Amino acid sequence: MSIAIIYGSNGGVTEDVAEQIQDVLGLEADLIDIGSTDVDIFGKYDKMIIGTSTWGEGDLQDDWDDVFGDFEAVEFGGKTVAFFGTGDQEGYADNFLDAMGILHEVVVNNGGTVVGDKWSTDGYEHDESKAVNDDGFVGLALDNDNQDEMTADRITEWVTTIKPHFE
Repeated sequence: MSIAIIYGSNGGVTEDVAEQIQDVLGLEADLIDIGSTDVDIFGKYDKMIIGTSTWGEGDLQDDWDDVFGDFEAVEFGGKTVAFFGTGDQEGYADNFLDAMGILHEVVVNNGGTVVGDKWSTDGYEHDESKAVNDDGFVGLALDNDNQDEMTADRITEWVTTIKPHFE
């Protein structure tokens, strides 16, 4: 059973993170840019790691925005999904990583089993986020604008928590 790391990236940061996750995961995983495929890709995998950046005032990354209407109709029952998001918690403190929260909500509502979704909010400085619930962030939260030096360690720690679900 293969794994997909499906991401959307405007400036390259989220793509770089997807590649780092692929390396740290150490399992065979297809790296897929959502901008070069369509939502049919979700039917081909039972295990996925989905990544996005947040733009503007809590908007989806451009490629995710382009497919979002179709994404909302994808059935995720029987699928294991983990999320990661990139954003700027200082410049956009009122909607830090909202895009990750938006995608997470669709997967949960459409029957997906989410793992890696109790990522602590400790060490982050933001006011609001659609990517936070009572258990913490709904996936790996990264801020390469303000906490770049923490990215590699956060990826390693998070991948350790999700890897058993992908083996």
